[in-house]
Amino acid sequence: MKKSKSRNKAQSTRSKRDQTSVPEVSKDRRATLRLLRNGIIGVAVVGGAGVFSVNAVRATISEQDLTRIGNGIPTIVQVHDPSCSMCTELQRETRRALRSFDDGTLNYLVSNITTAEGNAFAAQQGVGHVTLLLFDGAGRRVQVLEGVRRRDELEALFRTHLAPAS
Repeated sequence: MKKSKSRNKAQSTRSKRDQTSVPEVSKDRRATLRLLRNGIIGVAVVGGAGVFSVNAVRATISEQDLTRIGNGIPTIVQVHDPSCSMCTELQRETRRALRSFDDGTLNYLVSNITTAEGNAFAAQQGVGHVTLLLFDGAGRRVQVLEGVRRRDELEALFRTHLAPAS
C-alpha cells in the first residue's frame, strides 16, 4: 500500500506542477498588464498635476506684476502677507467676488509684502496688509478698503468702482 500511496503522491505532485505552470504565465501577463495600466494612470495624474501647477505659478506671477496698474483697466491691488490668516481670507473673498465679472473688466493684483517689490509698494501707498487698493484705469488710487470684507460687499464695491469707467 505504501507503494500506491507514493505513486499517487508523485502523480499528484506532477499534476500540480503542470497546473501551476499555465497560471504562472497568465499571472505574469496579468501583472505586466496591471503594471502597464497603473503606469499610464500614474503618468496621466502626474501630468495633470504638473499642468495645474504650471498654470497656478503663471497666475501667481501675473497677479504680482504691479506694472499692470494704469494700463487702462481698473485695478484692485491686495496688500498681502501670505502668513496672515486675515489676508488669506480677504484674498479668498476677493476672488469669489471677482468671479461675477467678465475677464478683462478688472485687474486683480497682489502686493506680497514678504517681497522687496511688494513691501516697497505698500510703503509707497502708506498702507499695511489686509488692505485692498482700488485704482482707476489711469493708475490713480481711488479707494482704500482695510480689513476683511465679505464677497457680496466686495462685489458691490467693485461694481461701484467700475460705474464711472463705464
